[in-house]
Amino acid sequence: MATTTTSRPGRNLIVLGVVLVLLFGIMALAKTWGPKLGLDLRGGTTITLTAKSLAGGGNVTAEQLSEAKNIISQRVNGAGVGEAEIATSGSDHITVAVPGANQDALVKQVGQTALLYFRVVYDMQAGAPVPTTPPSATPTGKPSTTPKPSTTPKPSSTIKPSTSATPKGRAWSSVLGTAVAPTPTPTPTPTPTLKPSTPVPSTPGTTPSTPPATNGDPLSYQPDAAIQAQFAAFTCDKPASTDDPGKPLFSCSRDKATKYLLGPAILLGTDLSDATAGIPQGGFQWQVNLKFTGEGGDKFLKATTAISQRPQGSNLFAIVLDGETISSPSVSQPIPGGQAEITGSFSESEARDLANVLKYGALPVSFDVSEVNTISPQLGGDQLSAGITAGLIGLGLVIIFSFLYYRGLGLVVVMSLAVAGALTYAAVVLLGKTMGFTLTLAGIAGLIVAIGITADSFVIYFERLRDEVREGRSLRSSVETGWARAKHTIIAADSISLLAALVLYVLAVGSVKGFAFTLGLTTLIDLLVVFVFTKPLVTLLARTDFFGHGHKLSGLDPEHLGVERLPGQMKPSARPAAKSTRKPVGGEA
Repeated sequence: MATTTTSRPGRNLIVLGVVLVLLFGIMALAKTWGPKLGLDLRGGTTITLTAKSLAGGGNVTAEQLSEAKNIISQRVNGAGVGEAEIATSGSDHITVAVPGANQDALVKQVGQTALLYFRVVYDMQAGAPVPTTPPSATPTGKPSTTPKPSTTPKPSSTIKPSTSATPKGRAWSSVLGTAVAPTPTPTPTPTPTLKPSTPVPSTPGTTPSTPPATNGDPLSYQPDAAIQAQFAAFTCDKPASTDDPGKPLFSCSRDKATKYLLGPAILLGTDLSDATAGIPQGGFQWQVNLKFTGEGGDKFLKATTAISQRPQGSNLFAIVLDGETISSPSVSQPIPGGQAEITGSFSESEARDLANVLKYGALPVSFDVSEVNTISPQLGGDQLSAGITAGLIGLGLVIIFSFLYYRGLGLVVVMSLAVAGALTYAAVVLLGKTMGFTLTLAGIAGLIVAIGITADSFVIYFERLRDEVREGRSLRSSVETGWARAKHTIIAADSISLLAALVLYVLAVGSVKGFAFTLGLTTLIDLLVVFVFTKPLVTLLARTDFFGHGHKLSGLDPEHLGVERLPGQMKPSARPAAKSTRKPVGGEA
């Protein structure tokens, strides 16, 4: 083994050189020279969601989490956000990373559990606190059995059968909602109000207590006097409760301007197969095109037939997302065929927002927003600079220590760290290009820690080599015997670091995974460099006069090793005296 290792150490160095050339050649072909930076380094928003079962009990399955991830990915990418990263973490977490700052509206969109229902509107009033008044009564003192919506807030859109082609390939913006603004007079219909800047932290939906039975048909529901009294006292500043599709709901528009008394759900979000926004051929106003599933189309026909028979002003149904009413179009006729259009005073963004919610609204699980981190690009740049500075300081200290303590052997440390750095950089860049790996601040911390791990391998080998020399072996022999003993310690130490990185990567959530990944990657690179570069390089240097004969600056001189002489060298005092050629005085033989 020793003969093979020492006779051709240049082979390993040539192979390593070819690998480096190939890696950087691939980078050149891909025209990618920089790593893919995480949001904490370039600025953006990171959201960590914790999933829980809709039923309130039981564990979330891997299939449900994967489906939820795909839907969230569609919603985020449908909002026109480029380079968004959505990934599952553990058994119940989803991490959403979105580049760019000030993504409050997107935080709301992603954090929503997206329970989408269609409900009949029984009453709508101003959402501000109002004095509690008894429900309207008939002349006999009994509550009216057919309540009518207030005439103050007007619906801003209508729904009708689809008559135009659906545009394809349009990008969606973030979910903002189509709120109904109250108007003092019945004409004209107001433009929907948008609130894009400050997201609503919770959904203002409240389920009334003791709702009347519907006998399995949500269209047969009628609110009684108790429900009407609760609705009159309800205000939009009250906290949300669970949106139960089988019960009536007190809901609010997203701008809190209007509150709604809604019946049980007549359709679910899963009954809708597609929703797009566009301008019909020959038209000039944006509209939302709906397409239902086969079963959903039958439900929709039945619902629109019943709603269209209600009096004008009462023929409304609400589209409710997470307890909030995002739109309340009117229905003037039954709509067969499973396709419909929502028309009104929509702007382009409003139409796309509504279509985005309808298309990607239903999730198989609910979510709690566990963590939201927003970092500006300037702060991200400062953190990147600080991370690079910390790495350079650590690298500099290791190099200074190596030259002060090991002298000439410090050159091996510098060259090995340079090779390890080149391999690590190429790996990070190519992994970002091929697998989407992003370098975060935690990842940079892992790279800095790796400098110490690599230096530790050098210390183990160099100290073993010096011990072998002190024990009387020659330098060339010590290079091999010292390596044979040191490599087992190096492998054991790196294996522990690799195992720790693996466990941390599996169990960690969020940016800690980046630290674990880079720690594991650099540990593997450290093993590669020590075996195929550091050891062969020391073998070659041991054959030179500078190191092989213990030059004072080599780090292997007798004084530095604490011995009187190197093996194979004799003490000056032990040299034999030169034979005299002078004849004795007095002619003595």
